[in-house]
Amino acid sequence: MQLEDMILISVDDHVVEPPSLGDFFRENLPAKFKDRAPKVIRRADGTDAWSIEGQEVATFGLNAVQGRPPENWGSDPSSFDQVRPGCYDVHERIRDMNVNGVLASINFPSWPGLGGQFFLKNDDHEFVAAATRTYNDWMLHEWCGQYPGRFIPIGISGFMLGADWMAAEIRRLAELGCHAVSCHPDAYRFGAPDYHGDEWDPAWRTAEETGSVMVFH
Repeated sequence: MQLEDMILISVDDHVVEPPSLGDFFRENLPAKFKDRAPKVIRRADGTDAWSIEGQEVATFGLNAVQGRPPENWGSDPSSFDQVRPGCYDVHERIRDMNVNGVLASINFPSWPGLGGQFFLKNDDHEFVAAATRTYNDWMLHEWCGQYPGRFIPIGISGFMLGADWMAAEIRRLAELGCHAVSCHPDAYRFGAPDYHGDEWDPAWRTAEETGSVMVFH
């Protein structure tokens, strides 16, 4: 592999969040939320799922079928045993990127949802806000931060918490060097205002002020 072969920038990748993210939640959430930290569970049927607030999110791997024979494409993995390590292990991801000539990659979230909507399991918005910030810190420091320059950092917007909260998170992320924020394209599906209204102006203004890009998958 020659350096000049590394010419591709992939802008539609995902990370399959590893079980170690659960440890990061427990270590970094405020003390009062530590016992509510999301975690991976192995269910009786041998499948894996993320457990958050007593609810299970089984689509943790989306369509992560890299490395599987074509006849198995279209069948979502049901456990980490069925997922290529490069999907959830950052070191293996870099090795795969090197083989494929990928210089840099932007990694969208998987189980939390494009804007973090799956953190919203109840009306405790303080917990949702803490979980969203913690996830963003993991993405910046634990995933992207291990290989500076090889990933384009992207945070999740937490749009469910409203425009003012989202604006504050955009600014916080920008101060940490992250200028891309993932938004779910259909906010109205989760009880938030449609993006065409002026309710979101505080977030858009902050994005403009900080040179941040709002990314709609």
